[in-house]
Amino acid sequence: MLPRPLFIGSEIYRGSSYGPWHPLRVPRVSTVIDLSRAMGWLPRDAYVPSPRAKPDTLTIWHTPDYIAALHAAEAAQAVTADVRSRHALGTSNNPVFPEMYRRPATAAGGSLLAGELLADGGIVYHPAGGTHHAMPDRAGGFCYLNDPVLAILSLRRNGAQRVAYVDIDAHHPDGVELAFADDPDVLMISVHEDGLWPRTGPLEATDTLVNLPVPRGLNDDEMALIRDDVILLRVSAFKPDAIVLQCGADAVEEDPQAHLSLSNNAHWAVVQALIGMAPRLLVLGGGGYNPWSVGRLWTGVWATLSGYEIPDRVEYAGEEVLRALRFDGNRRGKNPPEHWFTNLRDAPRNGPIRDEVRDKILHLAR
Repeated sequence: MLPRPLFIGSEIYRGSSYGPWHPLRVPRVSTVIDLSRAMGWLPRDAYVPSPRAKPDTLTIWHTPDYIAALHAAEAAQAVTADVRSRHALGTSNNPVFPEMYRRPATAAGGSLLAGELLADGGIVYHPAGGTHHAMPDRAGGFCYLNDPVLAILSLRRNGAQRVAYVDIDAHHPDGVELAFADDPDVLMISVHEDGLWPRTGPLEATDTLVNLPVPRGLNDDEMALIRDDVILLRVSAFKPDAIVLQCGADAVEEDPQAHLSLSNNAHWAVVQALIGMAPRLLVLGGGGYNPWSVGRLWTGVWATLSGYEIPDRVEYAGEEVLRALRFDGNRRGKNPPEHWFTNLRDAPRNGPIRDEVRDKILHLAR
């Protein structure tokens, strides 16, 4: 058993960008590292540098041809029309950029390492993980490699027989579902915005697959009901040896790529509720495209996992980290509210529980 929760990170994410106008131009993991350190929450013995996965290791799920094409695209900083068509590399969503192999291979290496670190139990946090759209032979949805799939495979290779995968990103984890939808030893639960890309994951429930597409404007009270009556109920009944939570930050009100209305309290409550439900807990990042909401939410995830109390106001050093962020080219970045600089915790976004949400939860229980 790990003596304390571990944080897997890397400096490769600092300054790495998918391009000046891509949604992933914003700093995310580096902000979480800096903010966690500024708050005094990330001591040296809790931080684990992420290794870079070797190409051969990635072929436990991805095809050798795809890994070779991704590696070659980084080296050449260009792709052919055939590679673009076959592997979806060099597109507007999955562009050519300087670290296009090394960056996702580092995230994949962190998820593979997490499975090893959790062999005897414990908690690991890997905010650079969560790239749940990549397919065996294609990139998809800003994801070049599918590190959640690799994490689950690593957990199983290191002793976990039953894995519960919970995904609260605004987008459906189509790549992870492809990998494990028919696996009786993997429970998959996804709560995602209805109709949002990739427009998969219709309302359905089997013994090991639960898809819950939720309406726009989902609020904290509705998410609390989903947490208790869907996520926790299903995970408890499955009795997993390991839980993987993909904790995408794009379901909050301020995210520019989705239309849900959660506060970061909703995510932290899911994290807190899953602690102790299995001997092994791995929490990954995922989506999130507003640098302030991502940085604050994911830093609060680390505080929750590590048992730190989230203060009413951040430390001065933490405020400096938040005030240094920029969100160019987006209206939300032009006049950010003061609390984005001074508070980690959002004001709760409570509201009525709509009939549509109740009806979908009841449908899953049939």
